Amino acid sequence: MFVSSLLAIGLAPLLASAAPSWSVGPTTDYATKASTKTCSVLDYDGVADGKTDIGPAISSAWDDCKEGGVVYIPSGEYALGSWVTLTGGKSTAIRMDGTIYRTGEDGGNMIFIEHTSDFELFSSNSKGAVQGYGYEFHKDGSLSGPRILRLYEVTDFSVHDLILVDAPAFHFSMDTCSNGEVYNMAIRGGDSGGLDGIDVWSNDIWIHDVEVTNKDECVTVKSPSKSILVENIYCNWSGGCAMGSLSTDVDISDITYRNIYTWSSNQMYMIKSNGGSGSVSDVTLENFIGHGNAYSLDIDQAWSSMSTVSGDGVQLNNITISNWKGTEANGAERGPIKVNCAPGAPCTDITIEDFAMWTEEGDYQTYVCNSAYGSGECLKEESGDVTSYSTTVTVSTAPTGYSAASMDADLATAFGTDSEIPIPTIPTSFYPGATPFSALAAKASSA
Repeated sequence: MFVSSLLAIGLAPLLASAAPSWSVGPTTDYATKASTKTCSVLDYDGVADGKTDIGPAISSAWDDCKEGGVVYIPSGEYALGSWVTLTGGKSTAIRMDGTIYRTGEDGGNMIFIEHTSDFELFSSNSKGAVQGYGYEFHKDGSLSGPRILRLYEVTDFSVHDLILVDAPAFHFSMDTCSNGEVYNMAIRGGDSGGLDGIDVWSNDIWIHDVEVTNKDECVTVKSPSKSILVENIYCNWSGGCAMGSLSTDVDISDITYRNIYTWSSNQMYMIKSNGGSGSVSDVTLENFIGHGNAYSLDIDQAWSSMSTVSGDGVQLNNITISNWKGTEANGAERGPIKVNCAPGAPCTDITIEDFAMWTEEGDYQTYVCNSAYGSGECLKEESGDVTSYSTTVTVSTAPTGYSAASMDADLATAFGTDSEIPIPTIPTSFYPGATPFSALAAKASSA
């Protein structure tokens, strides 16, 4: 019964029209792993009483099932007082159907998976959650607590149907990973910087159908990264999606963000640096809808929130921004287009097309382009050598077709940093009119 009911829960078949061009996900299906061996934490002195530290039980279960088995955390409430580092997994999975509550106070990573391949971390009931209780740090002004989840050198993997809440620091980071799929997740954090949703610096990763609430990064690509596809993302009162901060020897290419909905956030998309070196190339930012955001398109290579680093600037080349619609909070104060490139490394081959944003306050907006070459709006066409320049365009007429749909679950207010943040349910819609690529595991298992 256990095995047969999970046959539909592993990686759902990828839609041919949506799958990335590279392979992602585990190479062995969940049913095979579960039939080989299943290690329930309840058999390793784990207790679902909300008080007993589940850390040692998870580690022991991992040791017994990390090569061809499943670590199983049944429904129930568990305390996590000591962090777990799970290493050396091969053809394994963690099925987390219960809720884990942070009780420890160390820094670092609450759950750290490293040097592992053919791996799946998921909840079969789509209710598995980690409650980080970050407000216990944040109410005193501290961001020195732990991340909730970090993957390092993990290959051929998926993470899905999980809920991460109120991380003391970052919620989820993927460092030097490859061939991974992340989907059907809800991340909910406090209204503060330093509480990133998903950070990724890896190769061949597909992130889709994720909701993030915080006030820092929604889904962010960092260096080095190659072949990253991010789509159907709901930045619901967040910092918004971004790339960076970019520093020296940057190496990022083949990045696509598609179907990104951003509500009441810092920006719809930002590429941020201040000095530095290296390059970003072959980036597509398409099908963006925004409402009530401070910035919309914000490419800033003199970002004042970042200390200047050595170098003439990161070279940005072949970046296409297309089909952006909606409204910004105040287009006179923060216009919907800012492409502020480094004078020592002007941006090249930038395209802005089908861009229709309008201001919610006032009757005009500005476009700012500095040292940016390409086509569209305030960009300067290339003709021979590229040099530094600066131009500002004032627009006093609303563009045709800026009206765009909103989402029913748009939050009326942010979650604060001085009280408990409730655990949400995973939504079934992440972008207006877009169907999630995979059904929630809870629905698949009951089908």
